Amino acid sequence: MSGRNGTEGRRIAPTVWPKAARWAFVLAACALLGVVLSYYWRVFYGLDARGIPPLWPTALCVGLGVAAGIAVLALRRVKDFAVRGAVCILLCGILFAFANPPLQTPDETEHYLRTYAISMGRLDFDAERGYPEDVSRLLGAFPGAWVNAHTSAGLGVDPDTKEEQPYDTAGYALKQYGKDGRVESIADSFAQYLAGEGDAAPVTEPISFLILPFVPGALGMAIARLFGLGALGCLYGGRLGNLVAYTLLCWLGLRCAKKARPAFLCLMLLPMSLYMGASLSYDATLLACYYLMLALLTRPRWTTRTAALYAAACIFANGTKPYLNLLWVVLPLLPAKREWKAKGSRPVWVGICAAGSLALTFLVEQYGVLMRHNYGTIARQGGAAVNGGEQLVFILSHPLRYLAVLLGTLYENDGFFGQLGLFGWKDLPVAFLSLTGPLVLLGAALLCTPRTEALGRRRLGGLGLFAALYGIGAMTAMYITYTPVGMVRIVGLQTRYFLPLWLLLVLGVAALARRVLAPRLTAARAEALALPLCGGYALVGAALLFQHYFIGPVYTVYLK
Repeated sequence: MSGRNGTEGRRIAPTVWPKAARWAFVLAACALLGVVLSYYWRVFYGLDARGIPPLWPTALCVGLGVAAGIAVLALRRVKDFAVRGAVCILLCGILFAFANPPLQTPDETEHYLRTYAISMGRLDFDAERGYPEDVSRLLGAFPGAWVNAHTSAGLGVDPDTKEEQPYDTAGYALKQYGKDGRVESIADSFAQYLAGEGDAAPVTEPISFLILPFVPGALGMAIARLFGLGALGCLYGGRLGNLVAYTLLCWLGLRCAKKARPAFLCLMLLPMSLYMGASLSYDATLLACYYLMLALLTRPRWTTRTAALYAAACIFANGTKPYLNLLWVVLPLLPAKREWKAKGSRPVWVGICAAGSLALTFLVEQYGVLMRHNYGTIARQGGAAVNGGEQLVFILSHPLRYLAVLLGTLYENDGFFGQLGLFGWKDLPVAFLSLTGPLVLLGAALLCTPRTEALGRRRLGGLGLFAALYGIGAMTAMYITYTPVGMVRIVGLQTRYFLPLWLLLVLGVAALARRVLAPRLTAARAEALALPLCGGYALVGAALLFQHYFIGPVYTVYLK
């Protein structure tokens, strides 16, 4: 007998959105967010008053929003965590490659010139050999450290209060001279290069004698040249070539990692990591090698293949940045004896890593000497005040003073943990990323709290000791090689040097949280949450980097 309204006994199916309706809703929401962002730019940063047609920023933001929505919906269908992570890294990295203006990454001018030379088949080094004319124009239009190169300071008069006040435009990529005057921006450099204006001084090959770490970027440049692109197109081609290499190594790291994969994805997608991964710097592949080596150390069982892969990454890292990375050779000792299934004992593989690293370092140094032409005497970086031998003697003679130097340098630089939003040649701070970066790392740590993600006391303790020694070693190396003797600060340190240490810090915080919180989160659920958290943060980072370089904030210089 049927019940009221004849519905009893019938199973009512739950409401399910058709696929097309779900796609339409998500893309419409993303497009609306793009309109909101473009309106914010136009109002808060005065784009309309600066003569920029409203359609341009609106179309850009809507296009970016729709593309992000398509990527999210498409990645939901990919089940493999490593593949999903790699695609997200590649897509977000492309945004960073174009959000970052030319030649603004640390030492990118030097890296650009060396990569360009390799892409032309030049595998030696000649200080008198030049480049095509458009390369000179590109370097003339985009001076290294653009923000710093265009910084001005002085005294001006506030038109409202009529009072004299000092100004300093450091850290601002856009400057407006006078309350309603012309805005000087990075767009002027693009216009100068594209118009072919100015008499750029010819440039020759830089003081850089590496080949191997620049090969991915050189391949990207060679492909760009095949399509007829000039110096600017080659720069972006080189960045994308490096990004592809960074993505592939990160994919391999995510695939090899057996525990704490959300932590690895977080560091790989961190804005600072993508900023370097999508640049012409050799740090792109170097950072990826760091992440790969640490990922291998999460494996509960080491086979010959695992040991060989670790050795290859370790040797490459040492060949790219000699001596600083030698401490990585000892980490194959961390797996317990019962976990070691590789041919050859752990000390044997440590010896392989050490011998290979030193051999490659020697070969690179000798190659740089033998293939060098017309360079003459190369001055010591940092000037005559820098002397490695004397600095080492100073450290050994004054250990307490050097401890004060270490602590003071960490204090003045926020422990390098509060500078995750510092881009450019230490010139362009994005405060939001510096404030939220530690919170995102904490979120990644909490996603690594399931019991199945524990590394074990032996391995975690060994990694903690390695982190402390590596951090002190990196700072000491910069003190010896770049800092004047006896100086109370360490010169040349930057946040990217410490990114592998923040990964280890995340693993340590996860171990503590696992004990304190007794979480009920599963590893599968944690990995599902990791991609929107880290990928979304990377997307915000790319948008903010673009905003700070191209949109605003605008510093108003009040002239007398």
